[in-house]
Amino acid sequence: MNLPSISRPGPESQSKLKTSDGAQLAQHVGRFRWVICTVLLLGLTKNYMDRQVIGVLKTTLQHDLGWSEIDYGNLVFAFQAAYALGMMLVGRFIDRVGTRLGYALAMAFWSLASIAHGMASSFTSFLAARFVLGFGESAVFPASLKAVAEWFPKKERALATGIFNAGSNLGAIATPLIVPWIAVHWGWRAAFFLLGSVGFVWLALWLWVYRRPQQHSSCSPAELEYICSDPVAPQTKIGWFKLLAHRQTWAFVLAKFITDPVWWFYLFWIPDFLQREHGLALLQIGMPIVVIYLMADAGSVAGGWLSSSLIRHGRTVNASRKFAMLICAISVVPVVFAPKLASLWGAVLVIGLAAAAHQGFSCNLLTLSSDMFPGTVVASVVGIGGMAGAIGGMLIAKIVSFFLQRTHSYAVPFFLAGSAYLIALAIIHGLVPKLKPVEFRVAEI
Repeated sequence: MNLPSISRPGPESQSKLKTSDGAQLAQHVGRFRWVICTVLLLGLTKNYMDRQVIGVLKTTLQHDLGWSEIDYGNLVFAFQAAYALGMMLVGRFIDRVGTRLGYALAMAFWSLASIAHGMASSFTSFLAARFVLGFGESAVFPASLKAVAEWFPKKERALATGIFNAGSNLGAIATPLIVPWIAVHWGWRAAFFLLGSVGFVWLALWLWVYRRPQQHSSCSPAELEYICSDPVAPQTKIGWFKLLAHRQTWAFVLAKFITDPVWWFYLFWIPDFLQREHGLALLQIGMPIVVIYLMADAGSVAGGWLSSSLIRHGRTVNASRKFAMLICAISVVPVVFAPKLASLWGAVLVIGLAAAAHQGFSCNLLTLSSDMFPGTVVASVVGIGGMAGAIGGMLIAKIVSFFLQRTHSYAVPFFLAGSAYLIALAIIHGLVPKLKPVEFRVAEI
């Protein structure tokens, strides 16, 4: 397909956009950017289906393969270690090769790794497949956020991030509905084979649909003008160590280190928590998990909508992002009582609220990367933060498996989950009292 190149609108056109009503303008310039957002949502859905299969099948795999709690924790640890290693490399890689090619290569790589789980015949081979999967999946957020930075003006980025980030919940919803049925009827290996193969369907869609807006025939001149309505950022390319010299980087990195492990805990241990604490069988865990992640979906979109709406109504980016994150951080706190609730649905609703708040917090946190850094280094910043989150995930894997092996209780993990977000927000505000773009010195560029 021969795609015409569309030039960037000039300063005069941009000034007209700034003086127009943003909401009214957005309705008339075209909506193809939301098609791109939908494809990103589907990609993240696939990503989370691949990573969550092991959580849904935890009890089955432990029974069939004789794993202990420590063995399972080591599998999660291997995934997180590879995810952290990948984050050291893939953000910079995607910044260099571009969003379209970088995401395509990552999808093919991790889909093959997912299929490889079904061929594993020992703990060591399963561990190796898990490591490769974690390395490939580390590309999903750097690539997705770079695509959002390319296709959306700053005022819409939190909403777009919230929408595509809802794919993590859709994947978490679909997996416990699909995987137990496959495992019961065709065996657990088939679950890895079938879900891994879906990645190549998405890959064909991605290669067909995705181009940068300046090169896309489906992006009208008016929509391109709207996308490019923010002030032109300097085209900077700097290394990791120079990025680490800025407080904005550390605010993002430390917040990811503290909050990402909570989501990993939900993803890899909530099915086991429901089976262990409330006596659910494999085919019974689907509906409770669906409720949890439907709530998380709503939280993802609502969190992005809240800060974007505040910005559209004249609030500063700093106040809008932090207010939305504060509401989410407070909403997480009740999850500390989840292990003490005798009611299954009481526990489900408390965990669902916490998952919703996590997603609302996360979509605003992820958007901070494009709020504070130019688009040319967004994927690198997200990569550093993702690596920190994965290292936190490695620690939570050891913590949870240790306490389950020794105490058979989820009390400590849920206490950590309930307190993480207020701590993270305090760190962000302490390091960056006023969110503003990083100003790089000439020597850094």
